[in-house]
Amino acid sequence: MAPKRRDNKGRILQMGEWQEPNGRYRYIYNDALGKRKIIYSWRLTEADPVPAHKHKEVPLREKEKQVQSLFMQGISGSDLTVIELVERYISLKTGVKQSTLANYKTVINTLNKTEFAFRHVDQVKLSDAKMYLISLQRSGLGYSSIHNIRGVIRPAFQMAVDDDMILKNPFDFEMSSVLINDSNKREALSPQDQKRFLEFVQNDKHYSRYYDAFLFLFSTGLRISEFCGLTVKDLDFEEEVINVDHQLQRSRNMKYYIESTKTTSGTRKIPMTEEVKELCQRIVANRNKPKRESIIDGYGGFLFFDKEGKPMVALHWEKYIQHARDKYNRQHALQLPPITPHICRHTFCSNMARQGMNPKTLQYIMGHSDIAVTMNVYTHLGLDDAREELVRLKEARNVMKMKGVM
Repeated sequence: MAPKRRDNKGRILQMGEWQEPNGRYRYIYNDALGKRKIIYSWRLTEADPVPAHKHKEVPLREKEKQVQSLFMQGISGSDLTVIELVERYISLKTGVKQSTLANYKTVINTLNKTEFAFRHVDQVKLSDAKMYLISLQRSGLGYSSIHNIRGVIRPAFQMAVDDDMILKNPFDFEMSSVLINDSNKREALSPQDQKRFLEFVQNDKHYSRYYDAFLFLFSTGLRISEFCGLTVKDLDFEEEVINVDHQLQRSRNMKYYIESTKTTSGTRKIPMTEEVKELCQRIVANRNKPKRESIIDGYGGFLFFDKEGKPMVALHWEKYIQHARDKYNRQHALQLPPITPHICRHTFCSNMARQGMNPKTLQYIMGHSDIAVTMNVYTHLGLDDAREELVRLKEARNVMKMKGVM
């Protein structure tokens, strides 16, 4: 009978346990896939002291219990690294939009610049995941950018959970509990600021050429890429509706392409008010038709073009609005807040909420897939709005009393 192995304290070592010459313990086992694995610790049991100049860590036998627990639950462990896991997750995404693919590429590029990318998936703990996000913010990335990165890594780790590679998802926590939200909130313009901006644009020698486009964004609430994708055929003057069923995008390599709307709810028909109908007719009448119409993925007849005769995209309008607002602020003491195409959309939504539009109707017009997104706009209304609403309700009651209804 072979003598039992013992450590330097005379304790019997169990099957798979070894003590190295430097005193460190190791445990060798095969995972559920038959792959050889090794775990280490400077302590065998909880009663062992921490060696000098070493960090306190979980004793080897506690680690063994964790391994055995995972086996009993069918958890196999994984040799995949974080970057390999994310790439596998992305490879299973089929039929995604080009903008989404560009976001995936950004996540991969960001990951590859960090040591975290090459950690084994089954070795990533909750604290590791939190520290990774914190390191991204400390490196200068904004909250919204980190949110997008986590939006890919989190489901990738959930896939690992579902595949029985790991027991828990280390990224399953509220990001706001770890990071400082330094993102700028997109505030709607006040009615006064909207009026001042549009009046300035209308009367400015240079920016007046964009007045109808700016007014259209404030009057319809379209997403900027939906607006860029509009064609003459999408303006149905007979039915008095704007057909929204696609977006115009441009990639970083300057390739134009058509995408479906952001969500299925984004495909909609927006009724034209009389003012919007006249605005659309004016846009079509003043359309600077190029010598050669651009046909992009079968779509032609776009409404606005750049100097090269190409359809304008979101970046054009973002710059035009920004430059117009900057020029206004250089000439006026009373400054305008930041204005972007999305703020135009948010302002339209807030104006409709302020005027008492039914939330479900507003959700449809905005193309929101979730009513909660629409309802959030109502929380932005302030004291003046509340006073106006109470006055309106009082006047409505007085009318009902006069008619004998109350």
